[in-house]
Amino acid sequence: IALVLLVVGAAVVMVPFVWMVSLSLKTPPEIFTPTIALLPQGFHLENYTAALTRTDLPRFLLNGAVVCGAILFFQILFAVPCAFALAQRSFRGRTLVFGLVLAGLLVPFHVTAIPIFLGLAQLKLINTYTALIVPFVASVFGIFLFRQAFAAMSTELFEAARIDGLSETAIVWRIAFPLALPSATAFGIFSVVAHWNDLFWPLIATPSPDLATPPRGILYFRDRESGYDIGPLMAATVIVVAPMVAVFLVAQRRFVQGIAAGGLKG
Repeated sequence: IALVLLVVGAAVVMVPFVWMVSLSLKTPPEIFTPTIALLPQGFHLENYTAALTRTDLPRFLLNGAVVCGAILFFQILFAVPCAFALAQRSFRGRTLVFGLVLAGLLVPFHVTAIPIFLGLAQLKLINTYTALIVPFVASVFGIFLFRQAFAAMSTELFEAARIDGLSETAIVWRIAFPLALPSATAFGIFSVVAHWNDLFWPLIATPSPDLATPPRGILYFRDRESGYDIGPLMAATVIVVAPMVAVFLVAQRRFVQGIAAGGLKG
């Protein structure tokens, strides 16, 4: 029964993706036919050619890679030392700080979007890569996830490293972080997928097409008179989604390990 339920659930989840790929390979007459046909009559790659040439889709993909890579780098740079301090160091107010981290998880980004936008506008940073990156460099979810991973590690290991003369920075990056790679992989997937698919903030912060990220770039397939060009639109969507699917398939084992490790110890 469990297997049947899993198969049915997976099929329901996969239907939109299969339909997206099917539409990307169909001609306009096939797309707008009154009947539903899951498989295309032939593999028409003209939609993919149009997706890559009608708009600057490679530029949108490059923008997405730059933004997601920079955000992930700074999130790990800031979250790992903070999480290590909360998990392995004793200081006054540690419980209060961790409580504030948990409270931060409850605040959606949309609540702070307006003051962040006004601040960036005052600094004349709107319509720059900085506007796309800076609001997300501190991740409370990253601090929480790494804190849970570090809390499950042996304190004696870090004490031995201190006796051997390692600095706190060296302990964090040379011992703790390599041991938390499954959690880092899980967090990396969460972070990259979230910001790769984000449309809300890029639509506000960067009106220039030159800085458009993949989701915002897909909007350029919309025509005011004819609406959406479904075939190239679906082809562009497949191209945008494919890197995320590939990354998850490659890192799925470490992803599961990281999520499991995050719940071992409170």
